This record gives sequence, structure tokens and C-alpha cells, in this order.
Amino acid sequence: MLNFYSKLSSEVYDIDKPIGHSFGDVEYYIERLAGCDGLILEPATGTGRILIPLLQKGFDVVGFDISEDMLELCRANCEKRNLQPNIFLGEMENFSIDQKFEAIIVPTGTFLLLYNREKSIQALKNFYHHLEDGGRLIVDIFLESGFKVGEVSTRTWTCENGDTITLQSSNVEIDHVNQHTRSHGRYEKWRNGALIQTELEPFTLRWYGVEEFKMVLEQTGFEDIVISADYKFGEYPTTANQVITFEAVAAKSKKDR
Repeated sequence: MLNFYSKLSSEVYDIDKPIGHSFGDVEYYIERLAGCDGLILEPATGTGRILIPLLQKGFDVVGFDISEDMLELCRANCEKRNLQPNIFLGEMENFSIDQKFEAIIVPTGTFLLLYNREKSIQALKNFYHHLEDGGRLIVDIFLESGFKVGEVSTRTWTCENGDTITLQSSNVEIDHVNQHTRSHGRYEKWRNGALIQTELEPFTLRWYGVEEFKMVLEQTGFEDIVISADYKFGEYPTTANQVITFEAVAAKSKKDR
């Protein structure tokens, strides 16, 4: 696995980014998928933050994640809403299922967790292979902006039972040549003033340049690529801190790649 996901980080994700919580992406993806009657795949589906709103809108969505802890939370979140998700354990670069999809979506920069360039490109090839002819890939990325080596930050969350989870995140490395950053996270769970659980998590992200990523998509076989900024379709990015969305179509007569 490319990044180690701790049980506490999954719990924090579910608290910090609850189902339906949107950065503008939930509404954007629902709008861009309008009219999609076939299967949709969401790699790295996490706890279901986007998968569940799509299911509630009537989309036929399949999801997977590399973290069983995330998937357990996703199943629980679906059960609360009387949904029965089709989700499984898998990795973006090597999952293999006997289905083709009308769309594959990777919102909110999750794709950048594949910090190894070769595996990142292999994941795009794998997406291409699992798309129907003319199917669409919609994927968000962001640029490296403001990362400072040595910077330390701390956040705190309160659980439903009153426990407290803290995260201390330390920026360790930025590699401009290989285009990735690395941080170390220390999760601690506290109950009545006593430390009851500690977990460490390395966190590495890569970045692509805007035109670089477009070129990689083209080399993979994608066509009709539209680049959008901050979930405004077709509006080309102008600053380094914007979310950048690529929408690309798998060639209608796909060749072996």
C-alpha cells in the first residue's frame, strides 16, 4: 500500500468530513454525471462522503478503498441510510474487476496519494482499461502550494462518546525533482484525560503540473480533455491554490495500451 492508513485517521476522516460534506465537489460531480445511466466507479471511496449522495440521487455507483477501516465506516454509514453499497478492498493501480464503467471519478485530490509516478500512471491506464468506449474519467488534482519543511500543526476532534482525538502533523520533506511532499502524523485518542491509543501515519502526496497531467492523460489514450478550476466547468486555473478538475473521454475505439 502506498500510504499507511491508521484506524484513528479513518475515524477522524468520518468526523471531519461527514457524509455529504462538500467542498463544492459533491454538487459538481452530481451535475457532471447527470444523464449517466451506466455504472460509475469511485476509487478511494473512503467513508462514503461522495458515494452516498450519489447513491441517494439514484446513480449506480461501485466503490473501493485500500483501507478496510474506511470501508467498515462506509458500510455503517450506508446501513444508517438503508443503502446497500457495492464496495470492495482494492488499489487504484492494480484493481481488476470484470466490469466496464460509464464513468470513473476521483474527487478532491485523492489521486495524488499515489505519490510514485509509475504507479500513478499505471492507475490511469487501469482506469482507461475499465472504462467503456467513450466513458469518462473525472479526477481532481491540486498543485503544491505553501508546504514548509519543519512546520508543525495540531488539530483536535471530539468523538460522539466524548473521547478526544488529536493529530500532530509535521512536514518532513519536499522533493521538487520527484514532485512529492512527505509529512508524519501522530494520532492520539484521549479519554477522561488519559491517553488510550496512539498511531503514527506517514502521509506522502505528489503533484503534477496542469499541462503535464493533461499530456499524461493524452498519452494514456484519453481524448476531449476539459480542464476546470474550483468546480467551474471549463474555467482554466489561474492560481496555485485552486482545485483543478480534469474530465477526459476514453477513445471510442480503444487500442491496447
